[in-house]
Formats: sequence, structure tokens, C-alpha cells
Amino acid sequence: MGSKIFSNILILLLLDGESLVTHGAAMTKKITAYKNRIFQGDCAEAMNALPEGCVDMVFADPPYNLQLEGDLLRPNNSKVDAVDNDWDQFDSFAAYDAFTENWLKGVRHALKPDGTVWVIGSYHNIFRVGRIMQDMGFWILNDVVWLKTNPMPNFRGRRFTNAHETMLWCSRDQKSKYRFNYEAMKNLNDDLQMRSDWTMPLCTGKERLKGADGAKAHPTQKPEGLLHRVIMSSTEVGDVVLDPFFGTGTTGAVAKKLKRTYVGMEQDEEYVRIARERISKVRPVNDPMLVDTPSKRTQPRIPFGWLVERGMVEAGSTLYDPRRRHAARVRADGTLMSGDFRGSIHQTGAHVQKADACNGWQYWCVEKKGKLIPIDVLRQQLRTQLH
Repeated sequence: MGSKIFSNILILLLLDGESLVTHGAAMTKKITAYKNRIFQGDCAEAMNALPEGCVDMVFADPPYNLQLEGDLLRPNNSKVDAVDNDWDQFDSFAAYDAFTENWLKGVRHALKPDGTVWVIGSYHNIFRVGRIMQDMGFWILNDVVWLKTNPMPNFRGRRFTNAHETMLWCSRDQKSKYRFNYEAMKNLNDDLQMRSDWTMPLCTGKERLKGADGAKAHPTQKPEGLLHRVIMSSTEVGDVVLDPFFGTGTTGAVAKKLKRTYVGMEQDEEYVRIARERISKVRPVNDPMLVDTPSKRTQPRIPFGWLVERGMVEAGSTLYDPRRRHAARVRADGTLMSGDFRGSIHQTGAHVQKADACNGWQYWCVEKKGKLIPIDVLRQQLRTQLH
């Protein structure tokens, strides 16, 4: 991470603790075993050594070049644990721009033509990064603002409290057919369209990793909730997610949990050790259906009648709304009957509610062992069987 370049060495750390050290000219060889691995060394070199176009998504949390001058003190003169690591030190804006362009070239090499990249930053660097990305051909899809519920106060009282960071979400090219899991984001947001302002706290409590001395293991560890939303929004199960500034492995931990594949690059040996230990403890969700993010446009159409034909919903059985206020009988032709009214699951749902429209898949439930199960669950099960 940062401006120190290890140009003559790359260490591939495997999760079982083995290591392979490659020197000099051997670095020109392509890396073929890269999935679920952490590469210690310069991220640009590591990305350029990967097969071209092998990555579905990149999440990059590069050095912010904070340009801190001297210690940052609280009103009681105690020192703030600020980001003053060597990897965040650059001699000039030109040096930072050159560093940024170098690793972004590696991203373009590794990223699939229809892949996307997320870059997070603050006002110190994100505008410079955005300009360079546009100049290199990346196409900005959104700038997403992470609003922190517990930001660090402005101790000097000379500026506004810096309570947000900005993420740029970009496709590799203007015409890339990028993935966006609109329905998954809407579901996460209580069935409302997900906006570009995301409110969540900084990484604190049990989630904040500590070193042997009890201090923060990494000064800019990102919350897993942030990576959960990023990964769910723009990848699917099995996709390859690359993080060129891996740090203590948040991206890898969340990717593994969601049954995605990760690739990490990190220069600091201690960070790699912590990340490897952290990820080894992660248990992924067992059932891929629980973390899948299918798009309605790519899902096969499943008529309700197919569930009746296959006996997943018996003809003559009764469907209920979630509160059991209304009921309807299932007909053999896949329609419903409520009183004298007959119609589709959507028409009947609208009729009993005296509404203009109704999503019958979400409204109607079938009783199984005393519990009401939305018929949409059965539709998803049938989709999986037919896939």
C-alpha cells in the first residue's frame, strides 16, 4: 500500500501458509493460480502479471495522500491516532498522480471488458483519481457518498467536520455491459430504490481489528457493511473480486462470506498476516440461493400455473395474504377464486384489497406445516431447478 515500490519481489501467500518468492525477470511470467490468494508486493506489478481480463470487479481503497503536517491533537492535548503511515506519504501531487495512473493501468489490464471498479477516497484525493480515471477511459456510473454516523470530530475547529467519503463506481469503458443488481439493492433498502448516499458507521467495536499492542491494526479499516453493499450491487456468486490495497482483508472476508472469489494485493507483511488469519475464520453462506443476485431481466419467466402443474401448489388448496385477512382457492388452470371472482394471482390480489394493482407473488402465501410461505419462494425454487 502507498508509495513504496517493491519492484524486484513478489510474494504469493497461500491461505495454508505456504509462500512462493519470485525475483527479477521471473516476474514477467503470468500468474495463473490467483483465486482466493493474497499477493504481497507492488499491486501494479501483481495485476499486470494476472491473465488479462480475469477479474469481474475491483474495489480499491488507495492511499488518500492526507498531507498531514505534524501531530493532530485533541483539546486536552492528547494525540489523535491519525493516518501518518509511510504508505500515505507522497512528495508531491505529481508523484501521487503517477502512482495512481500506474495502479489504474493494472486495473485496466486485469478487469474484464464488462467489469466495474469502485474507488473510495476523501476530498484529499478523489477528485485527482476521478480525473485520471476519465482520462484513461473509465466511465463513471455513480459517485456514491458514504455518510458516517460517527465521524471523527474536527478538533481544531477551523473546518466543517469531515463526515463522508466518496466512492466512484465506474465501468471499464463507456460501452461496457456492466452488472448492476438493482433488485438486490432495492431489497436491502426495504423495497425502495437504493440511493447514492449510504449512511453507516465507521468500523468500531468487535469488528475493528487490533494489533498485539491493542491499537488499531489498520488506521483505515472499512466496515464490512460497506463492502457487503458494494459486492452485492455489482457481482454475482462465483465472480472474481480484486482489491489492490487489501489491508487487513475486509474485501476478501466479505467476498468469501458471499461466495465470491477474491484476489488481494498488499505490501505490508503484517497486514497480510492479519488478513490471512481473518479470512481463514470466515464461513461462507452454504446455500448459493441465499446470496445469489439474479436480475429479473435474466430470470426465466415462471407462470403460477407451472407451480400448479408440478404439484408445488395443489389445485384446490387455499392461499392467504400474510395476515390471513383474505383467502383464495387455487384452480387447476392456475387462476385463483375468491368468492365469485376468478382471475390471476395478481388480479385476485388486487380484487380482495380493492386496489388498482397487486404483485400476487409477494401477496399470496401457501401454508406449509402451519407456516405461511410466500409463493414467490416456490417460484425461486422452481427457477433453480430449471436453471
